[in-house]
Amino acid sequence: MTYQLKIIIGSTRPSRKGPIVADWFLKIAQQHPNFEVELLDLKEINLPFMDEPEHPRLQKYTKAHTKKWSNTIDSADAFVIVTPEYNYGYPATLKNALDYLSAEWNEKPMAFVSYGGVSGGTRAVQDLKLPVTTLGMMPIPQAVNIPFFTQFINENNVFEANPPLERSATAMLNSLQRWTKALKNMRENHVE
Repeated sequence: MTYQLKIIIGSTRPSRKGPIVADWFLKIAQQHPNFEVELLDLKEINLPFMDEPEHPRLQKYTKAHTKKWSNTIDSADAFVIVTPEYNYGYPATLKNALDYLSAEWNEKPMAFVSYGGVSGGTRAVQDLKLPVTTLGMMPIPQAVNIPFFTQFINENNVFEANPPLERSATAMLNSLQRWTKALKNMRENHVE
């Protein structure tokens, strides 16, 4: 069975390296036989800070950008967030994108590719787990954390991972696929 996987680039800064890291991970994800992959760049999506008059749980969206974001996220079976670590946390634009919706995220697995300095973005991921679980998602334990990530970016701005990072990405995707199957089954067989 093929599942819809959305990879979300969380950083929108002008000097960001998220697209470089995401391109590397996208190539690995596209090789996975059980995922159909779409890359979502929050900079291109350009959601304004939450501007809907009603709470997201009501799904009474009035703005075209919210309706489009809702359809995009609702169609997914699983997510991978590619995030840097900013001041021990994750980007505000990523929190905003999560907060725009509610039910669309529910009962879906979330995995993380993080990058940064010595911590490899692990503090940002740890911070993300609170809103992710509050939205009803399952953050999987396996992750790809890239410390001192700039050492992997070559002179052509291409991310060149080492074998441990490649193995980590594959292992995470395999785990994500198992969680995706289980949670999709749970969503489809939900009994009130």
